[in-house]
Amino acid sequence: MKQRIKWTRPLALRNQGELSLFFVGCGSAFARSNYQNNLLIIQGNDHVMIDCGTRTPQAFDQLGLRVIDIRNWLITHSHADHIGGLEEVMLMNRYGGGPGKPTVAITAEYQRLLWGRSLRGGAEMNETRDGLSFEDFWQVKRPKRIRGLPRNAALVRFGTIELLLFRTRHLPEHALDWRDSFYSVGVIINQRVLFTGDTQFDPHLLHIFQELYDIETIFHDVQFFRGGIHAPLDDLLTLPQSTRNKIILMHYPDNWKNHQQRAEQAGMSFARQHCFYNFG
Repeated sequence: MKQRIKWTRPLALRNQGELSLFFVGCGSAFARSNYQNNLLIIQGNDHVMIDCGTRTPQAFDQLGLRVIDIRNWLITHSHADHIGGLEEVMLMNRYGGGPGKPTVAITAEYQRLLWGRSLRGGAEMNETRDGLSFEDFWQVKRPKRIRGLPRNAALVRFGTIELLLFRTRHLPEHALDWRDSFYSVGVIINQRVLFTGDTQFDPHLLHIFQELYDIETIFHDVQFFRGGIHAPLDDLLTLPQSTRNKIILMHYPDNWKNHQQRAEQAGMSFARQHCFYNFG
């Protein structure tokens, strides 16, 4: 993996064919020094955006992009720092000069939750009293369920980009495992990169997927206190050294520099916003 900070404005949504991950934001839900933790994946002529928080349209503007420029989406779960900008994506594509419906990879289960509990209120009643549906705004791509893995998983492809979705234990705080948790997923990208999404400390997750795949890098969310619904740094420090050496921390609050030395001494680093992580 090579880290590259240089980029052009507008940010290009294609490259020479390498797998490239670009953090549109790497901050926690209420961070101010960074945008919210949303990730753009680019490979060749293909791209997919993971999540769209409340501040993501603003972040796109800084990058010289519009929300309608992003044609492929994957949403991990329904917190505002991951879906708060989706209504703008939907309305701009339908009414603001977009090139047509964007594509979203989404399970039938999560589509019902996302539309019925989050997006329907601001999008349904815009044209007729009968209302619009989720499919009026999106081209739906169904991930294919993968049997035989140790937790619920599904596979979806956007051209050369392969995404394996797996369930995570994010919320509520007292959930014992992913089966007790509200819908939330992480992603394995091209069988090389593990992106946890939002999860509590779950060493079993990291162990099983490193056993199954040749994982080079783990982008892992972090918090700096015990309890809560993210992975505490103190817990991540207990992982084997071989795992810590792969971890790049993301989804962190504004005081992250207070913890930087301790994390780096343990072999971990922090993701940087508006930076490419390239995998040749």
